[in-house]
Amino acid sequence: MTLDQIYQAAFALKGVARETELIRAPRIDAESEVWLKTENLQVTGSFKVRGAYNKISRLTPEEKKRGVIACSAGNHAQGVALAAAKNGIRALICIPQGAPISKVEATRRYGAEVRLVPGVYDDACREALRLQKESGAVLIHPFDDEDVIAGQGTIGLEILSQLPETDVVFVPVGGGGLVSGVAFAVKSLCPHCKVYGVQAAGAPSMAQSLRDGKVETLESVHTFADGIAVKRPGDLTYELCRKYVDGVVTVTDDETATAILALIEQHKMIAEGAGAVSVAAAMFHKADIKGKKVVCLVSGGNIDVAILSRVISRGLLKESRRGRLTIELSDHPGELQAISAIIAGLGGNVVSVRHDRSGEESDITACTLSVGVETRNRAHLNEIRGAILKAGYRILN
Repeated sequence: MTLDQIYQAAFALKGVARETELIRAPRIDAESEVWLKTENLQVTGSFKVRGAYNKISRLTPEEKKRGVIACSAGNHAQGVALAAAKNGIRALICIPQGAPISKVEATRRYGAEVRLVPGVYDDACREALRLQKESGAVLIHPFDDEDVIAGQGTIGLEILSQLPETDVVFVPVGGGGLVSGVAFAVKSLCPHCKVYGVQAAGAPSMAQSLRDGKVETLESVHTFADGIAVKRPGDLTYELCRKYVDGVVTVTDDETATAILALIEQHKMIAEGAGAVSVAAAMFHKADIKGKKVVCLVSGGNIDVAILSRVISRGLLKESRRGRLTIELSDHPGELQAISAIIAGLGGNVVSVRHDRSGEESDITACTLSVGVETRNRAHLNEIRGAILKAGYRILN
């Protein structure tokens, strides 16, 4: 890799990819100055168009005639489809069967042929390689390719031009193409700046490989952040990460859901799971960022709307802004009203109620009341719990 490759990619992307905004996010972390690099607002909704277009723009006329083939969890698919359409060439994309429908349909709208493959990204990759050998089409790898990495590295150039005094950059990591390109660009121009990769705790392929000093393949991955659910990092990306990345941290799905909720509420911004892991890393202090200028690369916003409500609910639970209290009551008139009055009197909001007389652990004359409540935070929920206990009720959980 050279800086010239990244500058050439930046030139090739003029008029195709936009220079995304760097937005101040003052409430993400009180102890540091956090900025959001908004690649979720990029053309196709993610950074992937940068690497895909740079690679396809550099194909020879003969290669373009053969068409291209790619494997993707959804975002690279859209980038390849758009790049192929702009260059007037055929594109076949293999996508894991469980990928969000919105990403699959968006890929088709750009004009690519889509083949759904049972399993996860790695299974789609194997099928793409098989079809590539059969057809002779050019494989556009989503991360383990110098031209793709150079395209992603243009984000690093933009970050330093927008905030030259950046101290820390958090970058989502799946196969490693994005973090490799960004880290190479940032470290080449600003060696003191720390670059941390961020993976889902249920798919820590790069973190585990770097820890063990060799590229390793996970037996399985489990995370709703489908864009980074990769079992095995690339060989090239592993070497670049080993040399230029200061560390790879992990965040849980609950932490990621909390970050998505924060972006929605604080910035009216939608991020997918893979895009929000960088924000989660800052929110939950996965590295030393106190007093520093921190850029969180929000890599994509193509979240499946079908799971968005579940992600929001999980984020509310993680912040204790939604909870459930199971209370033992005497089976007499007015008890429900009394409990509701305590909750309302402290500013809580009852959102669901379940009354049960069949509990085996309760007295025969007793019943249980399961109450779903909305609260401000954990301290507020504990205040409500304390008031109910003080009133003489027994809380089962």
